[in-house]
Amino acid sequence: MKTTILIVEDEQDLVGILEYNLQKEGYHTRCALDGAGAYKELAQNPVPDLLLLDLMLPDTSGVEICKEIRSDKRTAQIPILMLTAKGEEIDRVVGFEVGADDYVVKPFSVRELMLRIRALLKRTGPVEPQEEQETVFGLLRVNMPAHRVWVDDEEVVLTALEYRLLITFLDRRGRVQTRDTLLTDVWGISADVTTRTVDTHVKRLREKLGAGGSYIETVRGVGYRFRSQPNEEGS
Repeated sequence: MKTTILIVEDEQDLVGILEYNLQKEGYHTRCALDGAGAYKELAQNPVPDLLLLDLMLPDTSGVEICKEIRSDKRTAQIPILMLTAKGEEIDRVVGFEVGADDYVVKPFSVRELMLRIRALLKRTGPVEPQEEQETVFGLLRVNMPAHRVWVDDEEVVLTALEYRLLITFLDRRGRVQTRDTLLTDVWGISADVTTRTVDTHVKRLREKLGAGGSYIETVRGVGYRFRSQPNEEGS
């Protein structure tokens, strides 16, 4: 089955260019010109494999759509690549804080966008199979084959990228991970993604894990460390 990409963009000429190039790359496309159309498309089955989302839409903002997507268990794991004419760092940070996975500033080259899409699909795809079917760490329980996470027996919905970040931490527990290492191993690093992105996603992951978030410790000036034991004293 072809990978389906939903384009949410109000500039019809740009939608046509994106559709043409995505289809030429072998992707199936669906389109919406505003927020209402986006919600209608997202309600259909199957959900898209990736969303290209314009930040500024005539009836709502991409930020609000992103929030809705991340709050719905059915759509929470869709990778989101934001398209916007805004290039200030604060706009990128807001996009990442509400759950965007990557960010491209208009005008952009189609070639760069295609590379970003391929990289995003790759890094938010299935995590390499683990020997253990299920990992239990204190309050935290992770079912590897199902990509499901529970904290104190309450299920937590993570995005594909947040799940990949958690699995990386768990697999390397007790070892300090620099921001650059996490960018390389979790994000696959791309041109406009900075170490600030790591901090934003770790913050979101901690918040979602609740009491389990304390297992991820900040190592000042270096990066992060996942505790080697659940009852280990925080640093």
